[in-house]
Amino acid sequence: MSAKNRILQINELIKRELGNIIFKEVEFPKNTLATITRVETSSNLIQSKIYISVIPENQISKVIQILNKRVFAIQQEINKRLKMRPIPKIKFVEEKETKKADKVEKLLERVKKEEKD
Repeated sequence: MSAKNRILQINELIKRELGNIIFKEVEFPKNTLATITRVETSSNLIQSKIYISVIPENQISKVIQILNKRVFAIQQEINKRLKMRPIPKIKFVEEKETKKADKVEKLLERVKKEEKD
């Protein structure tokens, strides 16, 4: 197995397990949906950046704050669940790529509409 494929598998494993942990053990503000959009693990397996997307968007800082307050407990739980060594240190960050993709989609829709007119 190549190193790149291994990292991709580790990213998916961490994403799935963290999703389960966060869903069951972390409470967010009412009417707030938090999603792990992607995981990027360093090639040396020292750190994994966990990208979080939130609806409504104005709750992102609050959700990241909640996750960062619970990061130690979440890290301990992921350490128990994963049968690998080393286990990357997790870091929660705001997903900005989905916002960019949304803007591009809206621009494309506008261009298509203008072409029809």
